[in-house]
Amino acid sequence: MEAFYKTHEYLLTHTDAPVRRNLMDEINWDDRLIGIKGTRGVGKTTFLIQYAQEYHQKDRSCLYINMNNFYFQGHSLVDFAEDFVRRGGKTLLVDQVFKIPGWSEQLRTCYERFPKLKIVFTGSSVMRLKEQNPVLNGIVTPYNLRGFSFREFLNLRAGTHFPVYSLDDILHHHEDLVRRILPTVKPLDYFQDYLHHGFYPFFLEKRNFAENLLKTMNMMTEVDILLIQQIELKYLAKIKKLFYLLAVNGSSAPNVSNLAKEIDLSRATVMNYIKYLADARLINLVYRCGDDFPKKPAKVMLHNPNLAYSIYPAKADEQEILEIFLVNSLWKDHVVNKGDREGLYIVDNEHRFRVCVDSLPARVAPGVWYAIRRKEKGHDHAIPLWLFGFLY
Repeated sequence: MEAFYKTHEYLLTHTDAPVRRNLMDEINWDDRLIGIKGTRGVGKTTFLIQYAQEYHQKDRSCLYINMNNFYFQGHSLVDFAEDFVRRGGKTLLVDQVFKIPGWSEQLRTCYERFPKLKIVFTGSSVMRLKEQNPVLNGIVTPYNLRGFSFREFLNLRAGTHFPVYSLDDILHHHEDLVRRILPTVKPLDYFQDYLHHGFYPFFLEKRNFAENLLKTMNMMTEVDILLIQQIELKYLAKIKKLFYLLAVNGSSAPNVSNLAKEIDLSRATVMNYIKYLADARLINLVYRCGDDFPKKPAKVMLHNPNLAYSIYPAKADEQEILEIFLVNSLWKDHVVNKGDREGLYIVDNEHRFRVCVDSLPARVAPGVWYAIRRKEKGHDHAIPLWLFGFLY
């Protein structure tokens, strides 16, 4: 146990969390079983340590443990929690909980056996914590940690402290918001860097970002999809090929029959694998209004712009990348559907959006909001695209 405390104290001292994530204030920390899901590389471990730094400092009633530790190959989480509680422990921070067998059952046992213990655990975005998980349904409160928004990236890079703006604020008060921002910083000076490498916090590390992201994407398929969904290893190459084909074919409706033929799988299996890739936050599935899985999506997009530059930089299409940015920025709190025309998106079944690179089109459609890439300021229904990066 002392070895775990030493690791915990080292991490508290040496972990630098340069951006305070808004999720810290969205979580009800009074809940006894809290699950933090998120795609690999978005900073879940740092988030746990940041919570300990902020709420517990060097209080030994709180302890961080990682299920990658070989100790848990010979000891159960339940036994560890029992020893921790006996020593006065009150808050257990469990990283990568899915690495241990029967993780759902072990969390349930801890919840029932130790009523004064709070457990905050992290796991892959592929994990099922409520839906399709009757063991934890009703006792766990799940949250999602996303990669950096453009606002968080800008605050970090420019040393600013801009708050989150709601979609309603942006749509109806964007000119006022921009007037508050521009005297302090020029967001367009930072926007391309964000599109290229700003979503994943590990751009701060002194390593090649593209190589690091490619490694992370491979881990998403090899661990987050294969291990958690219990898929045989022989299908790994097919899942990776499917992801590659979806990525290089651009943001379009997938031809599932052709994909099935290309990778030699059934159509139903291809649809399941597409859903797993979406759960892993490698792609986003955009449906027409009223449709949802298991129906075929109207559009498959990469989850965030950084992926496009890493997978096939020579083929990175600017219009496509900008649409990926808009959809991913809206995705956290809004429902995004494909409109009846190419490039048109419907948000919350109410607002219609279109992304433009340079300026408004010659013919402006009534009732459509235009998000424009190269505009610093907007007017009426024309809004600078970068401002949608302030949604979280």
